[in-house]
Amino acid sequence: MKAFGMLAVVILGLLAASAWPHAMMGTITWNRHVSRIVYAHCASCHRDGGTSFPLTEYTQAREVANAIKDSVLERTMPPWGAVKGFGELRDDAAMSAAEIDLVVEWVDTGTPRGNNARALPEAPSYSIDERAFVAPSDAIVIGVDTVLTRPARVAGLLPQRVAPDASLQIVAALPDDSVRPLVWLYRYERGHTHPFWFAEPMDLPAGTVIRGVPDGASVLLLPARAR
Repeated sequence: MKAFGMLAVVILGLLAASAWPHAMMGTITWNRHVSRIVYAHCASCHRDGGTSFPLTEYTQAREVANAIKDSVLERTMPPWGAVKGFGELRDDAAMSAAEIDLVVEWVDTGTPRGNNARALPEAPSYSIDERAFVAPSDAIVIGVDTVLTRPARVAGLLPQRVAPDASLQIVAALPDDSVRPLVWLYRYERGHTHPFWFAEPMDLPAGTVIRGVPDGASVLLLPARAR
């Protein structure tokens, strides 16, 4: 009975820990927690001189806190455009589930600023670079169930023609019957027209079938040298 009682205590402790993942972190504040998330995922656009309204200051974020919460829950912000964890991508701007939980808890608890100003990190700085990515001429155009007629070493994928709000789970089905997830484009928007670079270049043998691109849509497989 004593062992059973100890086991019950352990199980209850694990359940409590999973139910309250941020309990050990104390109050979620702008200075210590949320500012870091905003700087990492939002400030490249949401800043003075950026492409959208600034969010780098506490008062700016507090004024639109509910909109921030709705956007991160719907995964429409940041506008990365791909589902996190489907395929291994470099420069993934999407928030993790833990980061989304922190932002939601911060909003739900009244958007506290925090008393320790020294906990606030320095806001990032950005250089102006208006150059758009231009796909190389030897990029491979992918449509419905495209079969690669020759081996290809590819570094990423670029949406070329995708309908607004479309979701595409794009995979590579190899001749050995294995399947590699490439990119899951989610609720596509024009702002998502940027390269999705794989974490490492991928070798695809001849006979590989690229699936997940619907009729009327197209994407480009980018050769490794384009990275």
